[in-house]
Parts: sequence; C-alpha cells; structure tokens
Amino acid sequence: MADKNRILLNVENLSISFGKNDVLKKINLMLHENQSIVVVGRSGSGKSVLIKCIIGLLEMDNGRIEIFGKDISNIPEVEFNNMKSKMGFLFQGNALYDSMTVRENMEFAMNRLPNPMDKINRDKLIMESLNDVGLAHTIDMMPSELSGGMRKRIAIARTIVMKPEIIFYDEPTAGLDPITGKEIIKLINSIKNKYHTASLIITHDINCIQLTGDLIMILHNGTIYICDTYARLKTSNDPVISSFLNINA
Repeated sequence: MADKNRILLNVENLSISFGKNDVLKKINLMLHENQSIVVVGRSGSGKSVLIKCIIGLLEMDNGRIEIFGKDISNIPEVEFNNMKSKMGFLFQGNALYDSMTVRENMEFAMNRLPNPMDKINRDKLIMESLNDVGLAHTIDMMPSELSGGMRKRIAIARTIVMKPEIIFYDEPTAGLDPITGKEIIKLINSIKNKYHTASLIITHDINCIQLTGDLIMILHNGTIYICDTYARLKTSNDPVISSFLNINA
C-alpha cells in the first residue's frame, strides 16, 4: 500500500536569478507520494525554471533540493542520473521521434539505462504502458499516423514505462481540443491512482487545474503567492487568485 506521508520531493528556499532578474525567491515545496501539485503562474513566472532546477538542468543560486531523501547537490552525477530513472517527464510538445515507431520511441529511453533489461521484460513493460493509455494496437505505427491526442497518450505511455515515482507534466493538455484535453486529464488521474505517483503539473488549463491538483500553487512575482486546494481558492475574492482560476474559463 502506498505511504501517502512519504516525502518524495522537498524543495527548501530555492532562489535563482538571471542577471538582475530574480526569477524565483525562496521557494518551498514538499511533494508526497500519491499527491499532485499544480503550478500556475503567468508566462515567465518561473514555472519551467522550477522544474529545470529540480531535475538538474539549471543550477540554483541558493537553496536545497532533496529527491527520495537525498540532497541532489551532494550526490555523484552517476547516482543522480540513476535517480532520474524513477522520474518521468511529459514534455509539452511530446518529444516523440518522427523517424521511430511507437515501439522504438518507447525503447529509446529504456535502452539508455545503466543496466538495460532483457527484451522479454522490456516488451512486457511497453505493452503494459500502452494498454494503460488504450493504444496497444499502435505499437508498430509511426507518430505521423496518429492524431494529436494519440501522440499525447503515447508520450504519457513512454513517461510511465519505467514506473516512475514522480512525474513532471509540462502543459499536458496544450494544443488539444476540450474533449481530448479532458481525456488526458482523466488519464493523468488514472495513472496516479494505479501507480501512486507524485505529480508536479504545469498548466494554464482550468479543467486540469480543477481536476488534477490536490494542491494549487500560484507563482507570482517570483514567490509562492499561495498554495491551497482548488475548493478553497475558488471562493477567494483575491484578484490575483481569481485571475488564475478564470484562465480559459
């Protein structure tokens, strides 16, 4: 049974500046197993910068980041890279390789692991992930043969193929029609419930904000303006809060 009190990600006093621009100032964030936190904010508010700091693509100026109980600034690069196999990333543009079949796209990341698994177990995980998103029949198809919603589902299947403990979603419903967007939201929740994953979700989609987030974290002027449940935030008369909860409404 999942331990909902287990802390998978702990960010303390994270600050980062680009020149004279203080992008993030003393950000504190704690993400537990089987918990989803949605991060919202205006363009340029630091949402993507936050995730890039967490996964090591950007170096913070100050602060501390612990993933799975380990300070990422004090572990060898090899260990941190191994740790990343427990983290999944869904990119806004899906990042599928057009020249590869669905199967080959799924295999690509798996083959780059320090200890690649044998073909039987690899194929088993691929089929299980494709079944999770309802697209097992596309395994030998090319991305160009798939609709936008199907490509997004394949990208999610590739994200969950190694059963990550944390998944980072970057605008998971962007560019999709409302019906397909709601299907992706339902899939995100289904994956969380099945695998007890923790999720950090960047989105501007009000449906995604409302339906996926256990907590909604609003970034404003480089700081966490508020972090609370959607149910409590939607009753607020604060103009900053209401401006975000009315996005795309």
